[in-house]
Amino acid sequence: MRSFLLALASLVALFSAAPAHAQFANRSLGLSLGYMNFNNTASLTSTVFVGFDATLYIESGFEVVSLTKIAFPEDPISGQRVVGLAPSLGVRYLFFEESIRPYVGADLSYLHVFKPQGDSNFFGIGPNAGIEFFVSDSISLGARAQFNAYLSLTERLQTSLILSGGTSVYF
Repeated sequence: MRSFLLALASLVALFSAAPAHAQFANRSLGLSLGYMNFNNTASLTSTVFVGFDATLYIESGFEVVSLTKIAFPEDPISGQRVVGLAPSLGVRYLFFEESIRPYVGADLSYLHVFKPQGDSNFFGIGPNAGIEFFVSDSISLGARAQFNAYLSLTERLQTSLILSGGTSVYF
């Protein structure tokens, strides 16, 4: 009877086991908090933001990255808080693909600022660098620095230094 129960337990364990997954999956979704410094130009003041990001591993250390930031900077002209929405799409190169992942990349960005006196639209480009540390097979913590130059037809060049930290879930 004892060997029958052992065999039955082994069969149950065999058929109920989850499929094996590779250690660092190639897609991620993440959440970040950060700071955007707009150098107090006539357009915006510095602010904190919440970011939602996603990555897709391509091959040979390259990833496609999408990051959308929601910020509430102050408009120096009206003195009111405004809403800024900044989606971006870019590519980054991972120097290592292990549990510590330093990287460099470049993003194309769009910044839409909802202002009481009229919305502002900016298009930007900028380099970035960062590092991710895996705390488990599917969760990472990271830090990122980015510089953007935003162009607009109606306003002068807007530059921004962006610093953020966040977490991502890989699947």
